[in-house]
Amino acid sequence: MSLRDLYQDIIVDHGKQPRNFGKLANANHCQMGHNPLCGDRLTLYVIERNGIVDDVRFEGVGCAISVASASLMTEMIKGKSVHEIERIFNLFHHLVTEGKELDGDIGKLAAFGGVAEFPVRVKCATLAWHTLKAALANNLHPVTTE
Repeated sequence: MSLRDLYQDIIVDHGKQPRNFGKLANANHCQMGHNPLCGDRLTLYVIERNGIVDDVRFEGVGCAISVASASLMTEMIKGKSVHEIERIFNLFHHLVTEGKELDGDIGKLAAFGGVAEFPVRVKCATLAWHTLKAALANNLHPVTTE
């Protein structure tokens, strides 16, 4: 099995069986996001205390890339500081727009490296991340990729 096949398997797995899916009671941050081009919609629920994300869940519908990205994001950010999440977001954004990793461990998120070859899919991969940034900033307006 090639590395590319492994990465595709990760995206398919998380797209079909997303982790941390569902509403989160007692969330102190909640944000909606929408990608009109692909039809992806999600609501992100975050419990953040003293600058640390204690728990995060999401619900919604979308393409496999959008759902897998949200699923992997929720796994990656639990227990991380808001500062560390910003660093991971920047690494991930560079990966999906430029197609190459910068120095920094992004774990299974590396599976999205091929997205850069399909610019229209970048919005699918980053929707959950932009929604997370807005949620942590207490932005009251729904996030849209347009």
